Amino acid sequence: MAGPTLFFALFFGYPVAAIVGRGLRTSAGWQLGAVADVLGRGDIRDVLLFTTWQALASTALTLFLALPGAYVFARFAFPGKGVLRAVVTVPFVLPTVVVGSAFLAVLGRGGLLDELWGVRLDTTVWAILAAHVFFNYSVVVRTVGGLWAQLDPRQEDATRTLGASRWRAWREVTLPALAPAVASAGLMVFLFTFTSFGIVQILGGPAYATLEVEIYRQTAQLLDLSTAAVLTLVQLGAVVAVLALHAWVVRRGESTLRLVDPSRTARRPRGVAQWTLLSGVLAVIVVLLVLPLAVLVLRAFDAPDGFGLTYFRALGSADGGTFLVAPLAAVGNSLRYATVATLIALLVGGLAAVALSRERDRPGGMSRLLRGFDALLMLPLGVSAVTVGFGFLIALDEPPLDLRASWILVPLAQALVGAPFVVRTMLPVLRAVDPRLRDAASMLGASPWRVWWEVDLPLVRRAVLVAVGFAFAVSLGEFGATVFLARPDNPTLPVAVARLLGRPGDLNYGQAMALSTVLMLVCVVSLLVLERLRPRDLRDDGTHSFAGGRPDAAGATDRHQVSTRRPDAALTAPAEGLRTKERSHR
Repeated sequence: MAGPTLFFALFFGYPVAAIVGRGLRTSAGWQLGAVADVLGRGDIRDVLLFTTWQALASTALTLFLALPGAYVFARFAFPGKGVLRAVVTVPFVLPTVVVGSAFLAVLGRGGLLDELWGVRLDTTVWAILAAHVFFNYSVVVRTVGGLWAQLDPRQEDATRTLGASRWRAWREVTLPALAPAVASAGLMVFLFTFTSFGIVQILGGPAYATLEVEIYRQTAQLLDLSTAAVLTLVQLGAVVAVLALHAWVVRRGESTLRLVDPSRTARRPRGVAQWTLLSGVLAVIVVLLVLPLAVLVLRAFDAPDGFGLTYFRALGSADGGTFLVAPLAAVGNSLRYATVATLIALLVGGLAAVALSRERDRPGGMSRLLRGFDALLMLPLGVSAVTVGFGFLIALDEPPLDLRASWILVPLAQALVGAPFVVRTMLPVLRAVDPRLRDAASMLGASPWRVWWEVDLPLVRRAVLVAVGFAFAVSLGEFGATVFLARPDNPTLPVAVARLLGRPGDLNYGQAMALSTVLMLVCVVSLLVLERLRPRDLRDDGTHSFAGGRPDAAGATDRHQVSTRRPDAALTAPAEGLRTKERSHR
């Protein structure tokens, strides 16, 4: 625990405390009255109200549109289901600036709706809500659908044979079983949209601001650190409350369900109603998820002189304004930063996962300490990334941590977001390793390091590769902190896209679309590599990272049996799998 604790203390706790202290403390002492002053301002109350309102609306709309999709993926078997599942997953791993660019291409100036009907929806709340549904559709589909696929349909059939209608059977049998997963997915969507930054910054315009956007405005534009510090504390309190509620929901849903092999529950659609439902879900996926990305790609190639590579070629030359180097150089910068960040995240997250995997073998006090440590590791995903980025500049500017002029700041900030992904991916597998294997190796004279190398590592190496892929994709798309830390001569892809979108002119807009296409391609390739690395049973049922339920849902009665069947099968453990993603995306 020492290494991860020191890392998070130095590069998360210290910068956040520094910016809060700079905002609330003066030579006369702590100015806690500023909290009431800031929260009493009308403009701040409007920001808090809009942040909460749009998060609730986004959550409700996402559940309404995605729950039918969850049912289709859980209960229907049809050609191309695996490909469609990957299509649904792609939006979630895309950086927010790519999503913002995609919806600008559909809803913004010169976008698809503008060309067809003269309608523009950018700088409206509808664009924000649509983008949030786009982002979080897969959270509901895979969280709820992963559990739904494992519910025994014979329980509902038995209720039907006793005279219950289809609606009553679903309401009294299936819905109570799904309720924890639905609540968990809803809470996660609420959390992701409550802390939304890039989407609101790009699509909302000056009329709309979430807490995260307002923190950025108060910090970067107005230099009002007092207001920014108060808003940071408010957001942190809200995130901790949501995560605590989510943990309670997950615990309530564990060990209460009878689960079966997902391959036994999916059937070919039958009847007009089922085929209509499948067609409706496909239409939602095409319009909501595929269309924005397709239009984004078309805009990248649609130059004034006709379809071609004009905008892509323009990325290779510096404009002497926003960038000191060619925008295309951001590709190499992002890959280098993401590689270093992934290595850091793998080291920190791997050590943390090993420590947490021993929780069940420790006495009560140590076990509670480890659970608290586990919760602390997730805080960087809930605290304002803007606060973290600006805190780096304020706190890490004096020896022995004078890093403000160093390139390492960007990978360090990205690793803070990537490390929780590593922990949530590796932890279920490490917990599933039979401890008797380690005991036997120790009794034969192996050192702790050799036990890890020859017992644990062979069993978790696939999880390590998956963790590397997740950390790399997340680091590649990090925007909130990097926007403060990336220098003009070394921009990252998300920062370069945001800067191009902020400048007028068709050339800048076209370059932003082209660079977004490049970033999307890199993320999609990373996702495809992840799909190849995942065990076959995970690629078939799709329960990893999103399912909800009890820890031993892989089919074993305890963790020893899990490791005997197949060590990698522990990745399908629904409750642990949910925690892989539950706090892991901004």
